Amino acid sequence: MKEYGFVRVGTIVPKLKVADIAFNTKELMKEIKKLSNQKVSIVVTPELSLTGYTCADLFYQDVILEDCKKALNKILRGTKDLDIISIIGMPLKHENKLYNVAVVMQKGRILGIVPKTSIPNDSEFYEQRWFTSSADIKNHQIKLCNQIVPIDTHLLFQDKENEDICFGIEICADLWDLYPPSTLHAVNGATILFNLSASDEIIGKYEFRRELIKVQSAKTISAYCYVSAGVNESTTDLVFSGYSMIAENGIILKENKRFELESTSIYADIDTQKLMNERIQNKSYKTTTKEENYHIIEIDVVDHLTKLERTYQEYPFVPSNEETRNQRCQEILTIQAHGLIKRLLHTNTKKTVIGISAGLDSTLAFLVILEAYQKLEISKDNMIGVTMPGFGTTDRTYENACNLVKCSGATLREISIKDVCLTHFKDIQFQENDRSIAFENSQARERTQILMDIANQEKALVIGTGDLSELALGWCTYNGDHMSMYAVNASIPKTLVRFLVEWKSKKVEPPLKNILTDILKTPISPELLPPDEYGKITQITENQIGPYVLHDFFLYHFFRYGTSPEKIYFLARHTFGSKFNEEEIKKWLTIFFQRFFSQQFKRSCLPDGPKVGSVSLSPRGDFKMASDVGASAWITRIKKL
Repeated sequence: MKEYGFVRVGTIVPKLKVADIAFNTKELMKEIKKLSNQKVSIVVTPELSLTGYTCADLFYQDVILEDCKKALNKILRGTKDLDIISIIGMPLKHENKLYNVAVVMQKGRILGIVPKTSIPNDSEFYEQRWFTSSADIKNHQIKLCNQIVPIDTHLLFQDKENEDICFGIEICADLWDLYPPSTLHAVNGATILFNLSASDEIIGKYEFRRELIKVQSAKTISAYCYVSAGVNESTTDLVFSGYSMIAENGIILKENKRFELESTSIYADIDTQKLMNERIQNKSYKTTTKEENYHIIEIDVVDHLTKLERTYQEYPFVPSNEETRNQRCQEILTIQAHGLIKRLLHTNTKKTVIGISAGLDSTLAFLVILEAYQKLEISKDNMIGVTMPGFGTTDRTYENACNLVKCSGATLREISIKDVCLTHFKDIQFQENDRSIAFENSQARERTQILMDIANQEKALVIGTGDLSELALGWCTYNGDHMSMYAVNASIPKTLVRFLVEWKSKKVEPPLKNILTDILKTPISPELLPPDEYGKITQITENQIGPYVLHDFFLYHFFRYGTSPEKIYFLARHTFGSKFNEEEIKKWLTIFFQRFFSQQFKRSCLPDGPKVGSVSLSPRGDFKMASDVGASAWITRIKKL
């Protein structure tokens, strides 16, 4: 797993007795061993977890400070045979001052010590009474447990095999600072940030703190692992909840239940490779200079993972939460409609022409035009829906196409392309019973010519229907359905097209609702080859090029994160293991890369269209690639799987 950048990290909120270091040590060791058995590579505990945060003036006592060192020795000995890296909070005397620190250890060795910088001294916090800021440290080495170790805020811990696995540490209020240390850690290479905290609970703080952690993880494009002191701290003046959260680039991967009396722990699998790819594409990281005074400590993150516990969406372009999905669908349709609205206003026209096949794509584009006309208060009869039955058109799709246009109040034109195609076959000396690519593409180009000529005739715009998935695979006829005057679906993947049409079908009344429902049940097909003897569709797109659910998954991870084919294959197996076997995934992944690279020439001359999501293949801004780049480097890797 480590080769793909995965590392499992965890947090522990231990059951605690204030100032009872022996009890706390025993509890910490028990929980560390438990997470080690769960294949966690790095674990973090709350601030001052050896003593308890609420020791107050007892921090001055020699008993506390001496027992902390003894406890540290005991933990080192007790975990020396474990591969897990532990981050423990404790008080530490150095240079005649007391510091609140995080001690990083593995296999009986202290790797480094990170002191707290922002020492709060307001409201319910008065840490400056006991602790000194890291800014006061002069000597950045300390002898502890018979080891000479670095003590500094500018420490990063980086795996010796995979440099993307690199972590930095800050403590509690450091995060709330105007310039948190974690920001600098991230700039200097940390993909994982740990925060040992003791944050009390007052009204409204939980929500604010939760958002703060999410935002910091998104802002730094990092995984942020936060753990706070639990309910067993003293409640003389404050109550702590033991809140823990692991977030990755603004997304919460795991969080615990607060106010638990017993020890609790959580863990999650972090994708550092994904984070690093986000960074190399990010403007802020491109323009920010690293600091020179960081000390990189080499660590050995031992890879025990055999199976990921995090899940990946089968439909990465589609929110899994229904409420969020509905909001997203409305937002997408609004963006598409307003892209078209601007083009209509700019060209000073009210008329549009669209080819209606009653497939998902033409249906969505038709709905976008309806939305635009409604906002502009343009009469629907200015929409010219053209159905052009050909050799493969079935009665089902023909009737749905006609009914869709009629029930929406648009203008219907029906123009059969059969006779003109037969004449064309004779002109180019092509056998009409030949079912090769020329038979199919001649129909697509004839339809495009009809649409363009009607648009000239009516002073209208031809609205394109092709979607993002078809563009990625080159599943369109060059200078046929590939071309339009404005392509409203150009950045909508096929899986999302289906959800958008389904969402709209639930918001309209019959008969439009019934038509959309039947369109959703119709197999995806270009309908260029004749139907069978029963009038059923014979040309099923997904039988030829593969399932769109896989191709959209491949596209998302390849384009969004620059993911290697090996890792895409791994993620697809992890996500679709119960639906597709390994050979099927490998077969369709090979086809994806073969088609993606060979079809770039079609994407190099795309018509205008609105960008809707984070993935777009427009050559004018989102994706620039030479049209003659080969896929051999990617295919070779797949063959080795």
